[in-house]
Amino acid sequence: MALNPAKHGIGMTSQRTRERLITRLREEGIRDEVVLAAILGIPRHIFVDEAIASRAYEDTALPIGYGQTISQPYIVARMTEILRSGGPLGKVLEIGTGCGYQTAVLSKVAQEVYSVERISPLLMKARSHLRELRARNVKLKYADGALGIPEMAPFDGIIVTAAATHVPHDLLAQLAVGGRMVIPVGTHEQTLTLIERTPEEFRQTKLEAVKFVPLLGGVS
Repeated sequence: MALNPAKHGIGMTSQRTRERLITRLREEGIRDEVVLAAILGIPRHIFVDEAIASRAYEDTALPIGYGQTISQPYIVARMTEILRSGGPLGKVLEIGTGCGYQTAVLSKVAQEVYSVERISPLLMKARSHLRELRARNVKLKYADGALGIPEMAPFDGIIVTAAATHVPHDLLAQLAVGGRMVIPVGTHEQTLTLIERTPEEFRQTKLEAVKFVPLLGGVS
């Protein structure tokens, strides 16, 4: 399915605009060229409302409704870069599909992507966006994200796009030995945290301050 230029305002979101975003991400410290290529190739403007599509390539979070946001490109790139750690990704679990932008980026750098969303209208939007981009290696599920998808575990990587008060035990159990989880942890003060599973333990590393919507239980 080809993108509709009139619908998505492609005229005002030129390749040059995307390239300027990539330049900013490099200046902010993103080094993984595979991640940068994925972000360059994905039209972020289709994931936001037409009224704010002109801001799609700013390095900022934007509202997507239902009290949720599309993460700023830097944090999408940063979390994906940490998850990859310079190497290929097999099976990845994303908690918090949202509008599907982070999912789309993951689809370019992983063999399989499983993503969970608790807000039904957002999941429907994400499904439409990802179908338009022909992201055939993505499977979406409507469920409580903190529970993960145990029937598809273990996962080589887990990425959580909402802030948890603590690392959910169900997600730890679904991380493969040798796998990596990237998750924001905290309430008022949040820290992007890396969890690495070894044969003996879960190794936790605090990375940097971030600001995410809270990880909520249940579905709506």
